[in-house]
Amino acid sequence: MSTARKVLDNTVAQVGGRIIMALFSILIVKLITTYLGVEGYGKYAAIYEYLAFFGIAADLGLFTISVREMAKEDTQEGKEHVLSNVLTLRSILCLVVLAIAIGLAYLVPQYRDLHFGIVIASAAVFLSILQSTVSSMLQVHLKMQYASLAQVVGKAVALSYMAYTVFYGFTEPSLAGFYNLIFAGVVGNIVLLMITFLFAIRYGKIRFGRDWGYIKRVLLRCLPYGIALVLNMIYFRMGSILLLVMKGPVDVGIYSVPMRILEILSLVPVFFMNSVLPILTRHIKEGTDRVKDILKYSFDFLFMAAVPMVIGAFILAYPIVFVISSEEFLSRLDEGFYGSDIALKFLMVAMMIAFINSLFIYSIIATSHQNKLLWINGSCAVFNVALNLMLIPELGFRGAAIAAIATEVLLLILASTVARRYLEFTFSFETIWKVLFSGIAMGLVVWGLRDWSYEIMQNANILVLVPIGGIVYAGMMMLTKGVPKELIELVRR
Repeated sequence: MSTARKVLDNTVAQVGGRIIMALFSILIVKLITTYLGVEGYGKYAAIYEYLAFFGIAADLGLFTISVREMAKEDTQEGKEHVLSNVLTLRSILCLVVLAIAIGLAYLVPQYRDLHFGIVIASAAVFLSILQSTVSSMLQVHLKMQYASLAQVVGKAVALSYMAYTVFYGFTEPSLAGFYNLIFAGVVGNIVLLMITFLFAIRYGKIRFGRDWGYIKRVLLRCLPYGIALVLNMIYFRMGSILLLVMKGPVDVGIYSVPMRILEILSLVPVFFMNSVLPILTRHIKEGTDRVKDILKYSFDFLFMAAVPMVIGAFILAYPIVFVISSEEFLSRLDEGFYGSDIALKFLMVAMMIAFINSLFIYSIIATSHQNKLLWINGSCAVFNVALNLMLIPELGFRGAAIAAIATEVLLLILASTVARRYLEFTFSFETIWKVLFSGIAMGLVVWGLRDWSYEIMQNANILVLVPIGGIVYAGMMMLTKGVPKELIELVRR
């Protein structure tokens, strides 16, 4: 099987697992939003938005760095040495950082009432970081289908616990029910870690390392990239945090529904580029001519994936939000109320730009210039915070969404400029136009059927319109030969 086919299979396995998890996530959001309402869901989301900052600080980008370092090792012993010491480093970092997060939460008035929930959710974050470390053994062997299976089972367990809480344990909204919904994440992540470990030990020993000299070198090596990721998280999450401080949990709840959708979709470029990274790193190291092709086809894939998502979300934003939440979260423009469907349209634009940004960011990492991401993400973080402070008081969550789009544009300019210093990028404008044409054709068909199908199925028409849109888009891509022939041949080899 060709390397390209392995990368594609690895990505497809992860995306397939993510699709199943997305369905579970939709059920979870529907369950929680209906049970807690806008304000309650805003508090629930605020806990995880807060911990996301500290979770990425504990991670320090060590998953990506460990995959890259393991890819450079020619022996199994070398790969195991990298993983064992990274596991030790991440565990220590996670415990220290989460302890700081719990302490700081008690000092911030807006989070003091959520303090116990933050303590519970911290355990889920710790387990998640351990699991992602163990799964790097699967990633480097392009066996992430097993990690995807573990994620599906873990999410199913968490969903089951939540369903029990809502329908049997605490049928009326209560503080105990709220905490049990958070604890469900801990239970699910315990299962996730156990299953991932059982699969990963097939490909290497999983243990804690004690090579403190190596651990120190890895820490120093990943520190610039890790700080860059923290800064990245600032401009990705700052909108939600400032919304809680400046507007309250209602705005957070409205904004968080489409953010959950973006969190699911944003993993597509992460999975894909994590699969590409070991291959890209090796060819850059060897100085082969295939680097240019890898970059070109990576852009094609990311663009092909992003376009139909954005167009579809613009047309179907209202029924999408209705299906995954409740009527409380929908816009009532006659009352001057802007809901999650409006936020979704804004944020999908930001997501499309973020898809393309992932190519330049991972290219910078592959060339071992991740330290450049420090000033890039630092600039974006300062820009985002300033813009949020200006826009949120007047526009609420719409201001946060506008700031997200503007920040992704700035990141695109900065990251592409730096990446082009070290690698040559070529893009097929013919492919771009074919993708856009196919996406527009899909959009016209879905838009034409939307009102007609609504009369028959109401907002449940999305269950029919999404598959139809996918079929139309795929058909138009085939008719226009939008998928480059070279990419098809490369995958088949």
